[in-house]
Amino acid sequence: MNKFILTFVFCFSTFYATSQSGYEIKINLKNCNDTIAFLTYYQLDKNYVKDTCTQIKNGKIIFKGKGKLDKGIYSLISQQKSVYFDFFIDDETQNLELKNDLGVANIDGLTAVNSKRENDFFDYIKFINQQNKEFTDYKSSIKILTKKDTLLLNDKQKQLDDKVRVYEEGFFEKNKGTYIGDVLNIKMEKLLKDIPKASNGRPDSLAVYKYYKNHYWENIDFKDDTTMRNPFLFPKLKRYFESVVVTHPDSVCVEVDKILDKTKPNSLFYKLMLAHLTYSYETNNIMGFDKVFVHIIDKYFKTGKATGIYNDEDVISKIIKRAESLRPLLVGAVAPDLSMIKASDYEVMKKMGFGTAKTSEEVTKVFYANVNQLNKMFCHLNSITADFIILVFWDVDCGHCQKEIPKLIELYNKLKKENKDVKVYSVYTLHEGDKYLKYIDEHKLNDWINVYDGAHYNNVVVKYDVYSTPVIYVLDKNRVIKAKRIGTEQIENVINVMEKEYKTK
Repeated sequence: MNKFILTFVFCFSTFYATSQSGYEIKINLKNCNDTIAFLTYYQLDKNYVKDTCTQIKNGKIIFKGKGKLDKGIYSLISQQKSVYFDFFIDDETQNLELKNDLGVANIDGLTAVNSKRENDFFDYIKFINQQNKEFTDYKSSIKILTKKDTLLLNDKQKQLDDKVRVYEEGFFEKNKGTYIGDVLNIKMEKLLKDIPKASNGRPDSLAVYKYYKNHYWENIDFKDDTTMRNPFLFPKLKRYFESVVVTHPDSVCVEVDKILDKTKPNSLFYKLMLAHLTYSYETNNIMGFDKVFVHIIDKYFKTGKATGIYNDEDVISKIIKRAESLRPLLVGAVAPDLSMIKASDYEVMKKMGFGTAKTSEEVTKVFYANVNQLNKMFCHLNSITADFIILVFWDVDCGHCQKEIPKLIELYNKLKKENKDVKVYSVYTLHEGDKYLKYIDEHKLNDWINVYDGAHYNNVVVKYDVYSTPVIYVLDKNRVIKAKRIGTEQIENVINVMEKEYKTK
């Protein structure tokens, strides 16, 4: 008999454990007319569908699965792909019952039937919504006509920010050690409360900044993949690199390494972070920040630490190739030489046969038949001597060039009147020499060094990353790249900085 009881208890326990291994999220929404709904989860900067409910009756939605849901912030998504509300899932909320008796449009009615902590989280969401509404209502109730009005609005914003901060600190203390406590810790700003005075008697802004930066990632576990499953981490990461870190590529390189060092090697978190940082700095538009991209490729991709980030491993070799093409063009590097043909030699090049050569084989044949003469005709970028060299790649028919080149002409004439030692190495990116010569004549560009790749000797598109026009570089007297891919309106400021550098040397 005792043996039978023990066997029964064991079987019942096994059945109970099995029934608890899956998840079941029951949601009852008043006035919900959807016929389909989605359960999604946050992961760094994206939102993924975890489950779909295709049988909704009278607003009753059920998501059910065999495996446990990963810890994270989840969203109920409507048939129209809009977010109804967020909620969290941890080990204690795999079986969750939620309801909203006030209807889908009123979050104040949202409650959890079987989780006090989930209700605490909903109270937090409702509180934040209320503060946002209060500020919006206040802002719409006043007219900002004077500086005083702006100050009043700022004061209101500060009052509400302080109110939220106090609420969040209390919520965090109450939920410290729980998953939702960890999530709120990510969102919370760590600010210096007792601000010391600087030598001028004012609040020490440097101390405030140092504290903020040093405590920015405090108690955030980068070795746990659950840390990225919420809507707060990615904006925090973005803000860190855009507003907290010193805006200099060398500083950013250091911070990129620090962030990746916090993660567990080869973890999903590590892979997603590396992929995100790689893309961010490959496509970054701030001048000079392609150096960060090259640094990432050197340290992680070329050393095998990027394996498994992409489904297609060929992507890695393509990214490495992209970095290698940018390396010679980094700010601070000596500009690669160009062996170009002067626009005035266009007719000579036509007579050689370059104008009629159609294939690469024909071009190569014409080139070697005239190589000795061509070597005497080449106008090398390396041969240009001036304190300030403006290297511009453009096309006569390019709409943007038609606006930018006249501005460059005007700036060049201004700089020459100021006795600046400046030269323009003007590269026409196509081969329609007649158009080029006509433009030079009509716009009086004879003082520029007007060249084109008449001998098809340079692939300027690849060599100088010219995939659209115009592209402008500014070089110093040693042909070191000081600025690149800038507008004409920025050139004068660059030259002014270079002048100061010359004077201090």
